[in-house]
Amino acid sequence: MTKIDSINARILQELRRDGRIPNLILAERVGLSPSACLRRVQDMERSGLIKGYRAVLDPVQLGIGFTAYVTVGLNTHTKASQEAFERAISRAPQVTECHNITGTVEYLLRVECTDLAAYKHWHTDVLGTLPQVQSITTFVVMGSPKDDRA
Repeated sequence: MTKIDSINARILQELRRDGRIPNLILAERVGLSPSACLRRVQDMERSGLIKGYRAVLDPVQLGIGFTAYVTVGLNTHTKASQEAFERAISRAPQVTECHNITGTVEYLLRVECTDLAAYKHWHTDVLGTLPQVQSITTFVVMGSPKDDRA
C-alpha cells in the first residue's frame, strides 16, 4: 500500500481535478521537483492507488438528456440471482454505475438515456423483464450541483 502523506494527498487532489495536468505544472503546485513528482505519481500508479485516467464527457453533446438513479430489489437473495442480475446489467449500456448496497434493496444503478421515452423503454423492456427483479424505484436527476466523478 502506497503511503499517502500530505504531498501525495495534494498530488491526488490535483490529478482528480485534471488527470492530464503536465508533470511540470503538477510538481510546481505540490512543491516538488519534476523528477520527484513523477516518481511519486508512478509509484501510486504501480501500487494501484491510481487505477487509471478518464475523460469527462459532455452528456448533452452525447445526446444524454435523462439521468436517473434506480434502486432494484431482487426476488431471491442468492448468489446465483445476484450474479445473473449483474451479468444482465453489465450488458446494458444505459447503466453507467451499478452498486450492490445494503438496506431494503440490493442494487443502486445510475442510468443515462437520451430522454424519458428511452428510459421508459429500457425500464419496461429490459430491466422489468429480468426474472430476478422484484422491485424498481426511479429517482430522476433534476440537476447536479456537485459531481466529482471523473
